[in-house]
This record gives sequence, C-alpha cells and structure tokens, in this order.
Amino acid sequence: MFAMRKSLVFILIVFLIFFLTIFAQEQEEDREAIFAQKRQSMVVNQLQNRDIIDSKVLQAMLTVPRHQFVDERIKESAYNDYPLAIGEGQTISQPYIVALMTQLLELKGGERVLEIGTGSGYQAAVLAEIVEEVYTVEIYESLSKKSEKLIKDLGYRNIHFKIGDGYYGWEEYAPYDAIIVTCAPDYIPPQLLQQIRDDGGRIVIPVGGIWMAQTLMKIEKIRGEVKSTGIIGVRFVPMIGHSR
Repeated sequence: MFAMRKSLVFILIVFLIFFLTIFAQEQEEDREAIFAQKRQSMVVNQLQNRDIIDSKVLQAMLTVPRHQFVDERIKESAYNDYPLAIGEGQTISQPYIVALMTQLLELKGGERVLEIGTGSGYQAAVLAEIVEEVYTVEIYESLSKKSEKLIKDLGYRNIHFKIGDGYYGWEEYAPYDAIIVTCAPDYIPPQLLQQIRDDGGRIVIPVGGIWMAQTLMKIEKIRGEVKSTGIIGVRFVPMIGHSR
C-alpha cells in the first residue's frame, strides 16, 4: 500500500512538472510574440517614419531580437526610442542611430566589416544579418565575453571577437570594406583610415570629446583620397584606451 502511494505521488509530481513546463513555455512564447510586435512597431515608427529606407537595414532591425541584448530588468524598454545602459558605463545605442549608422555604410551584402566597440553585441548582430563577415573589437573584457556568448547562443557564426583597444583597429584582417565605430574619439584614428579599402572603403564614426559637441561623420576613401561628410549631431560614450 505504501509503495502504491509512493508511486502515485511520483506520478503526480511528474505530471505537475510537465504541466508547469508547458505553462512556462507558453508564457515565454506569449512574451516573445509581444516583443515581436514591439520590434515591428519600432521599425515602422522609429525608422521608416524617419529616413531609414534601406530594405536590408530594415529587415535586419526587424529580425534581431534587441531585447536579448539588455538586462532582464529593462527588457520591456528594449524597443523604446532611446539608448539603454549595458554596464561598464556603456550603452546600447538608440535603435534609430543603429539603423542610421548601418544605412550610411551602404552595405550590399558581401562585405567584410570592422566594428569598434562591441558593447552589447547588438550592432554586430544587425551587421551580421547583412554582410558576410563582421570583426568586432571591445576594450572591456567583461562586455566582449558576455556578447560573444550571447551571439553564439543566437546562432551567429560570422561574427569574430577581439578584446583590445579599438583605436588600433584589427589589422590582421584588413583591408575592410567598411568600419563602424560606436564610441567617440576626439579625432579619427589614423589606423582606421589605413584599414579600409583605398577605393570605396568607408567609415561611420562619431567624432568629438566627452565635453565637446559630437558629430556623426561618414568618411569615404576614393582612389586613396579621403572625403569627410558631417551627418548629424550625436552623443556617444567616449573612446577610451590610446585615444584618451
């Protein structure tokens, strides 16, 4: 009799665990559906209703689950129209700025891109949806390792990570078709200029110190000649390392 009761209790526990697991899965699926709706709204209201017209950029922003790149306590704010803290005094940029900088790179799909400032890994994931290979450099070891694990868990295999001073770029894999910089130096690092293609290479970078006005710049190298264009005023965390 005791053995029968014990078996019944065991069966009840198994069924309870099973139903709780199913319930948790359904709750998570519902939550993901809500995030997908927020992502759609972000693309329409924050990007398309402004000046983001590149279909590849819009699709990448619609695909990458931005809420996975922020802490649990602020996931509900992931798709709002402002940057969010990610630790180490760094931020994940406002969705519009991510989309604008990506659009300014004029990516076609087969490029090799260098990112300076991995941060949360979100910008790298957006790039990886469009281009062939992404190389990303982060000076904070904790952020780089956290981002690398998340990126791999999400299934990206074309993003390569390095811990180091982004001022020097990543010379080993140069030249790059494009470089994107997500922190602001006082001036354009000469090493980055050397690491883009001589004909058609481009850099999108915020320039200006922490106490100075910052301008998002687009740098193009055409037949070895450098052309600079100011885009808009921005506010980024400063580049640290050699540039400081």
